[in-house]
Amino acid sequence: MDVSSLISSLENAALCDQVAQMQENLMLVKEERLFLLRKLCQQQGDIDPSTMIARSQSNSINPSSFNSECSTPKKTAKKRASTDGSETKNKAKRYNKTARKVVQLIPLDVHGRPIFPISLGDLTVYSLGEVVSDRMAYHTEDLIYPVGYCSTRVYANLRDVRTKSLYTCKILDGGPKPRFEIVSDNDLDQPLVGSTPDECHSKLLMAISLALRTIAPKGADFFGISHPTIQNLIQSTPGTRKLAMYKQQRFEVSKNQPMERGTSPVMEEETDPGLGFAALHRHYALANSYRIKEEPSDSDLLALQELLS
Repeated sequence: MDVSSLISSLENAALCDQVAQMQENLMLVKEERLFLLRKLCQQQGDIDPSTMIARSQSNSINPSSFNSECSTPKKTAKKRASTDGSETKNKAKRYNKTARKVVQLIPLDVHGRPIFPISLGDLTVYSLGEVVSDRMAYHTEDLIYPVGYCSTRVYANLRDVRTKSLYTCKILDGGPKPRFEIVSDNDLDQPLVGSTPDECHSKLLMAISLALRTIAPKGADFFGISHPTIQNLIQSTPGTRKLAMYKQQRFEVSKNQPMERGTSPVMEEETDPGLGFAALHRHYALANSYRIKEEPSDSDLLALQELLS
């Protein structure tokens, strides 16, 4: 091989290395771009992040359409004064339905996907599951019941309400209707099963104590599927646009910094006795409506035996 051929082969090898390096850099830039797009959509809160990520995978993006879709549409219709009280009530109801929900910032990977498990106080979510779009019973107007959803929550023990227990909440494929389960870590072979989240939560409250029958069940809150942060993630998964009854919720991102693992701001579970362990005991201690029977101590038993002997 002459010198010119050797030089030519070396130049070709150097060019190949340079092309490979540029391709690798291009992949990294694309991943960062997808991540930034998702963060931007979370900040705007007006557009489905999964839609934007799918759109970003095309060859080009129209900046004007991107800005117009991420921004809140302006109202062009003028406000009309109304003297009808019923019309005012209807407007208030519509406003409440479309009111934005504040979601908390959670850790995301480079692709913009959430990092599991997601800790939100006493609630920890391990899987969002998959949206079932071909069966009507697997969603309502404001909730989605994804099959495979799994979360845990700390609450009062079934056998001793003075102690805590970890409950696993699951949404399973039950055929025409979803199957909801709440299982205590102390009674793994005795799941509380229902066709709705409220049915499961009601069974749990009754199993802990009959005195808790006055607490209105909040199954969706106990499972965590109505938590704004979790509901926003579920709504962003594929298949939600095909749901016949579900109405897309609007979310806005909390201005707080991303939370650390195991930390969470004040939540409803801290004040609702049906969701939080501390709130349960605080509520009933104030209400004086029910007390837990204390077992006699060993010294009391010995004293009783001496009296009887």
